[in-house]
Amino acid sequence: MLQMNSQELLNEENGQAGNWMRRNPEIIYLNETVKAAAALLHNLAADFLPVVGESMNPVGIITSKAILKAYLDGENEASIANYISQEDFSIIRADEFIIDFYKMPYTYFFAVNEKQQLTGVLTRKEIQQCLSFYMNELSQTSHTAEILDVILESAYEGVAVVNQEGIIIEFNEAYSRFTGIDQKDAVGRPVQEIIENTNLHHTARNGMPERGVIQYIQGQPMVVHRIPIWREEKLVGAIGMLIFEGVTELYQIYDRFLEKTMQTAVNKDRVKQPLQENRIEHASIEKIKGSSEQITDVKRITRKVAKTDATALITGESGTGKEMFAKSIHELSYYQHGPFISVNCGAIPEQLFESEVFGYADGAFTGARKGGKPGKLALAKGGTLFLDEIGEMPEMMQTKLLRVLQEKEFERVGAVQKEKLEARIVVATNQNLLEMVREGTFREDLYYRINVIEIPIPPLRERPKDIPVLISHYLSSLCKKYDVPDKEVTPEAMAVFMNYAWYGNIRELINTMEKLVILVESDTIDVDHLPNYLKRFDLLETPYVFQREVKNKEKEVLMKALEENRGNKSKAAKELGMHRTTLYKKMKKHGLDK
Repeated sequence: MLQMNSQELLNEENGQAGNWMRRNPEIIYLNETVKAAAALLHNLAADFLPVVGESMNPVGIITSKAILKAYLDGENEASIANYISQEDFSIIRADEFIIDFYKMPYTYFFAVNEKQQLTGVLTRKEIQQCLSFYMNELSQTSHTAEILDVILESAYEGVAVVNQEGIIIEFNEAYSRFTGIDQKDAVGRPVQEIIENTNLHHTARNGMPERGVIQYIQGQPMVVHRIPIWREEKLVGAIGMLIFEGVTELYQIYDRFLEKTMQTAVNKDRVKQPLQENRIEHASIEKIKGSSEQITDVKRITRKVAKTDATALITGESGTGKEMFAKSIHELSYYQHGPFISVNCGAIPEQLFESEVFGYADGAFTGARKGGKPGKLALAKGGTLFLDEIGEMPEMMQTKLLRVLQEKEFERVGAVQKEKLEARIVVATNQNLLEMVREGTFREDLYYRINVIEIPIPPLRERPKDIPVLISHYLSSLCKKYDVPDKEVTPEAMAVFMNYAWYGNIRELINTMEKLVILVESDTIDVDHLPNYLKRFDLLETPYVFQREVKNKEKEVLMKALEENRGNKSKAAKELGMHRTTLYKKMKKHGLDK
């Protein structure tokens, strides 16, 4: 392998650990219990926590795997000191070059200040991101081969690189050890002949990434990433990364933990007992596709809100998936075994609204059903009532809903007795409720009652990084639905999809993919197959208000990224998920290049 020092690969500003580490990470003190560590890991949805002493000096690391073992030992009240690892981490300084320590055999790196206090954490994930970024940045220079060697050597797990024809051009030592195939025998051969059950050659042709996919190799389940490689907006190949090797062992430990938990909880409340059993595998939140920072933050907030009884207000444009997040809150909560009742407030005639939501008693009005009829509040007993488009709710009903939320009771139409509210309320809107309050069309007291925690869903145009993932997912599922052969999207067509604004968000994307699956007879979807409005998209052709909002938002995002990165265009481009030349074009368009 050709050797490179830190100055050749990373410049002084960008190559330091401090620019890539997670600053001010969540920590746990050495004197805490296993139970406290488990709760913190769960709340943060984290796999590990740095363990520090009283003076904030790092002394070890506690992992979810160690916590599971402690629970199996029945030591949930024991000190975490008995279960921390003091071997799988190294102490570094924030100003050290990543290139100088990435080969060290550790999973975690703890950055400390001059007082030996923890200031940041680097994992193999951040190191891989750093080196991968620089491979992309410098791939057009004479050092391409050397950079690729550095990245392959730094990989903690198996890495294979193929060209656009699916031929292996790099195969690192870790993958070689796992498969038992020498590197020299793998390079130059089709990847499907070397790696069992791979789809890496498809990724190299269609440019659609696949992250966290289970792939069976030699009979063992592996978690893999397949990531397309782009150069000057042209697809040139793909990287396959073997992320986890010990999936089977982890599943076995988790199954043993569930078995023991179910045995000890057999006499506990039935509603709370199965919560952990279903939380990971069946929640709708796992079906929400996307890995962008925006959608990841929304998922994190959703998980936190689900653990409480607080009323949640989900906001976002039409088609962003508000009901999916409402279902996620339901399925991640202690109400998950009750019904999920959805009401579209804009679809019920005003004169029928009260009887539909509250129900009515026997003889409440002429033509009423004998024995009365339960409303949505009663039907949602033990579960969740989702009030979609609450901005369309009649003003009279706003007053009644406010009383229900305050008193936790309701009355059916024509009834003399109140019924207890035994359901969680989640609401959603695509309107600006605060503006409606100012205009007097929505009650202010109701607004503050329902807006305990707001969950804003970003529109698809603000997270273009998720578009290839969404297209890959829906293309696959729609082909199965209509029983047609799997289809691929050309890089040129994918570029059109990523540059379109998607006014209807995910709903529009699904409808577009459904049309293409049905109408395109070939196995490849190209630019010629796309509707003209997708290809001709231009801000000048959109309505003026939308045009102005998109332009202002884009300029604001660019200015913020440049400011946070102190004018460093390479880092700003990385943060925004775009190529540096694309950033230059957008800066020029908005007059930010002066």
